[in-house]
Amino acid sequence: MVVKMSDLSRKVIVTAALTGAVTPSGYNIPETPEKIAETAYACWKLGAAIVHLHMRDENGAGTMDKERFRKTIGLIRAYKDCDVVINCTSSGEAAASDERRMEHMKELDGIEMGSYDAGTFNWMPSQVFMNSPQFLEQLGDVYIERGIKPEIEIFDSGMLGITNYFVKKGHLPTPCHYQFCLGVLGGMPATVENLLYLKDKIPGGSTWSAFGVGSGHLPILYATLALGGHIRVGLEDNVVYGIEPDGKKVMATNEMLVERAVKAIEVYGKEPATSAEAREILGIKPFVR
Repeated sequence: MVVKMSDLSRKVIVTAALTGAVTPSGYNIPETPEKIAETAYACWKLGAAIVHLHMRDENGAGTMDKERFRKTIGLIRAYKDCDVVINCTSSGEAAASDERRMEHMKELDGIEMGSYDAGTFNWMPSQVFMNSPQFLEQLGDVYIERGIKPEIEIFDSGMLGITNYFVKKGHLPTPCHYQFCLGVLGGMPATVENLLYLKDKIPGGSTWSAFGVGSGHLPILYATLALGGHIRVGLEDNVVYGIEPDGKKVMATNEMLVERAVKAIEVYGKEPATSAEAREILGIKPFVR
């Protein structure tokens, strides 16, 4: 059944970012294709409409290995009742070439969304997160050619201008979907003021989502709900669920974070979007197995 757009105004998309590339091994993080697929399915069952996928190698380090993406996507799609939106990263391996970062996007079927980190910055204190103009132009063209919806990751306000540039040059499709990534040292801090600023600067007709890293997780989650955005949760961004009265940390799982996001949406008076509804909201073609 096709959902009418007017019925989607109360729907909030939950994205589960399951693994990441820089969070240390452990912390309940799924690292093998089998475990990532199992976790993706569990999070979808709990209400996540989208899963954002990074890969890890045999030693737990981030990798852009095309074959690991292929295997993981295949394992997720082996769950016959699961229509989760598959969103793959375009970053996550130290010193990977531009071509290696795009290889899976060019060659693999089943990728519906892809990250587009809209600029270079110092990811403190360890690295320069390099996204050159040449890489961003090529990546945007790959997404247009393959029909992959860009998830435009905004770590700082200047990246909005970079996005606008590539839209005007025809290297990004519109309407854009923005993911505001707040709280990375080197980018914008995870404050409600910064979230409001970014939300107010994007073009009309755009969609947007947000998350706060670490302790910024809950403030940004609740502010995003209040401002009408969509939500990203998961161990890529936050490994602590809460603090006990005695000060002891309660470590999170992806499933716990999705459950809490869904509950927050429902308490707020809205509903978590299904994967089919997320596709309609974002302008992604319907899922066909």
